[in-house]
Amino acid sequence: MTTYRKKLIEVALPLEAINKASAREKSIRHGHPSTLHLWWARRPLAACRAVLFGSLVDDPDSDPMFAGDENLAASKRAELFTLIEELVQWENSNNPRVINRARAEIARCVAVRKIEGGELATEQVVAGQATAHDIKHMLARPEDVNAFLAEHAPPVLDPFCGGGSIPLEAQRLGLRAYASDLNPVAVLITKALIEIPPKFAGRPPVNPEWQKKSASEKAATTWQGAQGLAEDVRYCGKWMRDEAEKRIGHLYPKVEVTAEMAQDRPDLLPYVGQQLTVIAWLWARTVASPNPVANGAHVPLVRSFWLSTKAAKKVWIEPIIEPNRVNYRFEIRYGNDQSRAGTVGKAGDTCLLTGSPITREHIREEGMAGRIKTRLMTIVAEGRSERVFLAPNAEHESASGLWKPPNNLCDTEIIGDSRYLTPVSYGMTKHRHLFTDRQLAALATFADLVSEARARVLRDSDGSREYADAVALFLGLLVSKCADYWSNLCVWRSDPKNLGIGHVFSRQALSMAWDFAEGNPFSASSGSWGSSQRWTELVLKESRATAIGDVNQISAKSLACPVSPVISTDPPYYDNVPYADLSDFFYVWLRRCLQPVFPELLRTVLVPKSEELVADPFRQGGKEAARQFFERGMGQVFEKMRDTTDAQYPATIYYAFKQTEDADESAEDADNADGPRSSTGWETFLQGLAETGWQIDGTWPIRTEMGNRTRSMASNALASSIVLVCRPRPSDAPLATRKEFMNALRRELPEALKSLQQGNIAPVDLAQAAIGPGMAVFTRYAKVIETNGLPMAVRAALGIINQVLDEVLAEQEGEFDGDTRWALAWFEQFGVDEGPFGVAETLSKAKNTAVNGLVEAGVIRAKGGKVRLVSRSELNGEWDPAGDRRLTVWEATQHLIRTLETDGESAAAALMHKLGGYAETARDLAYRLYHVCERKKWAEEALAYNGLVIAWPELTRLAQAERNRPAERQQTLEM
Repeated sequence: MTTYRKKLIEVALPLEAINKASAREKSIRHGHPSTLHLWWARRPLAACRAVLFGSLVDDPDSDPMFAGDENLAASKRAELFTLIEELVQWENSNNPRVINRARAEIARCVAVRKIEGGELATEQVVAGQATAHDIKHMLARPEDVNAFLAEHAPPVLDPFCGGGSIPLEAQRLGLRAYASDLNPVAVLITKALIEIPPKFAGRPPVNPEWQKKSASEKAATTWQGAQGLAEDVRYCGKWMRDEAEKRIGHLYPKVEVTAEMAQDRPDLLPYVGQQLTVIAWLWARTVASPNPVANGAHVPLVRSFWLSTKAAKKVWIEPIIEPNRVNYRFEIRYGNDQSRAGTVGKAGDTCLLTGSPITREHIREEGMAGRIKTRLMTIVAEGRSERVFLAPNAEHESASGLWKPPNNLCDTEIIGDSRYLTPVSYGMTKHRHLFTDRQLAALATFADLVSEARARVLRDSDGSREYADAVALFLGLLVSKCADYWSNLCVWRSDPKNLGIGHVFSRQALSMAWDFAEGNPFSASSGSWGSSQRWTELVLKESRATAIGDVNQISAKSLACPVSPVISTDPPYYDNVPYADLSDFFYVWLRRCLQPVFPELLRTVLVPKSEELVADPFRQGGKEAARQFFERGMGQVFEKMRDTTDAQYPATIYYAFKQTEDADESAEDADNADGPRSSTGWETFLQGLAETGWQIDGTWPIRTEMGNRTRSMASNALASSIVLVCRPRPSDAPLATRKEFMNALRRELPEALKSLQQGNIAPVDLAQAAIGPGMAVFTRYAKVIETNGLPMAVRAALGIINQVLDEVLAEQEGEFDGDTRWALAWFEQFGVDEGPFGVAETLSKAKNTAVNGLVEAGVIRAKGGKVRLVSRSELNGEWDPAGDRRLTVWEATQHLIRTLETDGESAAAALMHKLGGYAETARDLAYRLYHVCERKKWAEEALAYNGLVIAWPELTRLAQAERNRPAERQQTLEM
């Protein structure tokens, strides 16, 4: 049996700091690796960094240098927590002080283990007798630490590398990083992040601009990390832009502002006589009106006529219908009186000319017959620090069709589940259909220029094919990135914060866009070549990796690593998204750019799909066949991982699949489900782990999604990835009966649940996170035997875990006063509705309170034989808990929510300050009430309790500041 030391991640983590940094990271753009190229469901770097660090350093109670001294171990754990809190901050990503401390801590733990095992001995260290002084001497300098990690630390392996976050963070921590994926798009992105930059770290550029510099200028310039490579990418990117403009610039005319155009538009007067660069042309798809009165005229399909919703400058498109009712034109309007709704939407589709409905079936039929057309609605041009909106004209309408693409350009079929590929239902069945002719011209031109740029780098670098290939890779990814903004699925975003072109993949699907924005590659605005190029340069400039990175295209079922690795991975989520189908959108352009550079990787016409480990009923012949495919495949992966992993370290597996009510629901339904019940994906995933000999040793809900993502707005969507910390289960693990399993759960789950609540896990995530401690109990046994003698399935275990979770939450009611227990029971039965007085009175006796007392306490209203809870809108905004003669936890919770929603965080924090320790009990009630709402499917009410808990850390901080103010004032007076 293998013995090992517990790692920090198996005992404790500063979860709140990790979650806060992970959520914040989604809004960071400058130099962030995610801006190199889109990948779906990319794990935040902060979370990956913290998880890897926690997996590699010993928990102080298991560290021989601190074990046995409780105070010393506690002090060391606090030190590690402080380090992690610094480590996860984006600003510290390349901070040598923080990164070197983290690397040194990992190296120290590796050294202690190696020395004790007799694997490492130096002049300062006698095998098996290491001291802190010995190790400190051996790892005295950062370069010593880096060399030690390169030689002695285990590598990290991610067999589902996706966007490359996990191997990138392994590299940042000084570890060798191995990654693989079946998807060639993922492989190329990860190569660009971890394999290429270390090869050329510190190397100066080779472009002619640099070569012309004087010897003194060259000597005075230091190239850190991949900055030299970034400079060559910049130079080549600019050359490609200039060359492309020579070849296709005539397709993108400027727009002249005439005096006639400015007659009714005073905003255009400063631009009269000027040629303005176009940012975007806004088009509407059109379809023949089914109403005979329109005489077959094509009418626009527009989701919104808004161009800008800035408060100071609202702009919209006004369609002007001609008197004959069969023609129309578009004009620009300014002001606040826009009232026209779009012609397509959830409420139905409408004919602009006649007002009659248009069925979606009619639109589909026209689309499949190739009869959907387009019409220019607006030209958006670059003004002086503003967008200039102009009515369409014939020259610009015709310019889009001046270039006709060859028939074989991007002529591959779009094949896949129509739930994620909606344009196919409207006749857009080939990848070429996702682009206008002009967009195809731009993408083909830039793609072909990649090979020309590579030839120039090959010449300038004295024939270094490896370096030329590296530059070509980044240029190819840049072309592919631009495709995300140069498609007829891009929408115009009118909101003040994002005024501009929205990219295709705002969600994990190819969604139909009825009105779309066609960007200008040669403008200076978002979505242009220059804008995308700057993001690529910034990513490269921020790269500081020096450790080995190795990326390969192989199935996770065949994962391989030169030595036993630490495994950390983010596997597919059952039937959530078929990434291979979506990746074809980028692959067709990457293949055109880079097939000569990566012939084996890009040998297939489209992304390989048959082996992709997702449960895809469309591809695999139904739901049951898809389930079996996923179960078998993931089981093979888990077995391979178990045989490959370094047993001294836990494996960490990210999973973000919420339990759902119906085991046969789709991923879309699963992510929106209200109740904490078993889902096929989650169950299959856990069953595979258990059956292949893994023991779940810990779970951490890492909040990796921001609350403003599309699905989480006005919903209770899961916002965390559950990181499962796993060890191979000992071969001599015992059996257990169903009763023994349930008894163990009842012993251990209450403490685990309390720890999760104290870590401020959101109520929406609580049921999912609580499965971790429950499954830790279940998987420690070789099998749990049912009363019929058969092994318990994971589905049954999950049901029992949820049952015990209900029991534990109910037991927490003992902390509440009688009035609150009554209110909770009433709420569970009647919600916010009225109920009979007799029921209220009977319930009050059971809860040791009285109806009149509840009225006096301000908890209920009783009138005419009916009773109801006081709504939050009826609460007194001047309420002071210190003056309340009958204070209840129920009241405190509702007042906190009302104050937070009405008056904001500062006012809620001031109330929290007044409540003192009573506030913590109010938070416990919020958890309980959320659980009730979720079970009852009261989504809106549930959001109130979830919101209070999510805001708790900030309220606590503000309340603490309020407590400190008197002391600060007193100190000022004394001075």
